[in-house]
Amino acid sequence: MSRSSSNTFGESNAALESSRAPGWVDLLIVAGLVGALYGLTRTVQEWTGALRPTVDIDLSPTALPRYAFFSLCRGLIAYVFSLGFTLAYGYWAAKDARAERVLLPLLDILQSIPVLGFMPGLVLALVAAFPRSNVGLELAAVVMIFTGQAWNMTFSYYHSLRSVPQEQREAATVYRFNGWQRLRWVELPFATIGLVWNSMMSMAGGWFFLMINEAFVLGDRDFRLPGLGSYMSVAVARGDSAAMAWAVLAMTAMIVLLDQLLWRPVVVWAQKFRTEEGGEVAQMGSWFLTLLRRSTLVAALKQAGRRRAQDSAPARPSVMLRAGRRLSPRLPRQVSHVLLVVLVLALLVGAGRLMLILRDVPLAHWGDTLGKALLTLGRVLLATCLGTVWAVPAGLAIGLSPRLSRLLQPVIQVVASFPAPMLFPMVIAALTVLGVGLGWGSMWLMLLGTQWYILFNVVAGATAIPADLREMAASYRLGVWRRFWSLYLPAVFPYLVTGWVTAAGGAWNASIVSEYVTFRGHVLTAPGLGSQISEAAASANFPLLSASVVVMSVMVVTFNRLVWRRLHRLAETRFSLSK
Repeated sequence: MSRSSSNTFGESNAALESSRAPGWVDLLIVAGLVGALYGLTRTVQEWTGALRPTVDIDLSPTALPRYAFFSLCRGLIAYVFSLGFTLAYGYWAAKDARAERVLLPLLDILQSIPVLGFMPGLVLALVAAFPRSNVGLELAAVVMIFTGQAWNMTFSYYHSLRSVPQEQREAATVYRFNGWQRLRWVELPFATIGLVWNSMMSMAGGWFFLMINEAFVLGDRDFRLPGLGSYMSVAVARGDSAAMAWAVLAMTAMIVLLDQLLWRPVVVWAQKFRTEEGGEVAQMGSWFLTLLRRSTLVAALKQAGRRRAQDSAPARPSVMLRAGRRLSPRLPRQVSHVLLVVLVLALLVGAGRLMLILRDVPLAHWGDTLGKALLTLGRVLLATCLGTVWAVPAGLAIGLSPRLSRLLQPVIQVVASFPAPMLFPMVIAALTVLGVGLGWGSMWLMLLGTQWYILFNVVAGATAIPADLREMAASYRLGVWRRFWSLYLPAVFPYLVTGWVTAAGGAWNASIVSEYVTFRGHVLTAPGLGSQISEAAASANFPLLSASVVVMSVMVVTFNRLVWRRLHRLAETRFSLSK
């Protein structure tokens, strides 16, 4: 954290704390907590209610607040799981070189497996585990949203841990931090900015398949849940334009509210973790965070937290040196090795069961599946390139300007979080007018959902560029183009590579809805692996579905090993600001 930033934050906090707002701010906070508690009570009742054979979705606008709250709760619960998974999995992969060889390829596979590849089995298993309540079905929806959130955050956190500046590592050694102190005082603060921006992108990614997650139908069995996704799905199926418009309005309102009450305050708070030696930084603002800082109720809770933090804060260097305490290992080897063995055994058991299913796949289908996988790979790479062309300059402009960030952050949150399949009919209609078939058009459909991974990572990288480097570029009077190639692009390159990896994984996942589209009562397909997976899931052809997922996983891991891994190594060795 920069000295100028810490002083500014300290002075502003002191000023705010010395001029507390009147009691109505605390009343609003209490009222909000009461309302949230009531909503959570209704959500618990929905989860524990009796399992219904079918769910009638009410398309009246009055039902939307309740549906939106149910969807929001599922998204936030999934995010809590995703954050816990990110902190544990990313730390394990970054600290244990032996486990890294297994964990990173596994993460590549997990982020690219389409939701339809495991959703039928997961839903049936959880419903069977909770046959008398909605708990199993709700957990299935949460897990599906989790699969759209966790991987992007985990990649970001892993690469942040690998890029901690050497001087900070040396300071931790001088202070004789143990493993927990090193994580709390050095590694987590350094990873915070990237993790916050990727968290916003992950929440947006979780909404992408909302219509599938909440409106899943398998054969003659109806597994729909009340929520915005099922509301949208029913409105589209019935062709109810008014209901679709109300759904768009409700989704927009929910995203904006979440941005203003959660993400914008978190982004402003995360600025204190910037790593730089000097330079003036234009501070971001958040009206909601300002209200919280002026609240006497929140101030009392903060004071209690500070007392606890002071009790657990590390001692001074001289005290630590006199104590002669040895550094704790980064990760207990015995625990890591046991977990790795358990994970490998579980993978072997799963691989054995998968082989039993794959033995029913004819040999000719494998060659055809590989050819379709190459077609989908071409679309994935083209979509990633197209997203890069506009997302890099746009992300730099937003990340380098607090004013643009304040104005455009809610906009990009809404656009990125909006379920792209809702826009597919309009895009297909436009492509039909232009005479573009789904073969090329599916690439543009992939782009609707994957370009945001690149944008959010570039914004995070631009936000983390030290102000002293920007001032140096200005003092040398570097032109825009020279500044872009000499400073901005090298500085954001590690973040950009993470954006490429997650965007490509998202494109593979989105292929199932981009290459297999229902338009005006007709099913349009493009030759590719995504359409084959959708067709296999629709016909319950589990051997072909499993074979398609296996080929996709092998394709993704191979490409990541040959291309993305080398780019990550280049980013860590040549373009990292911490080396």
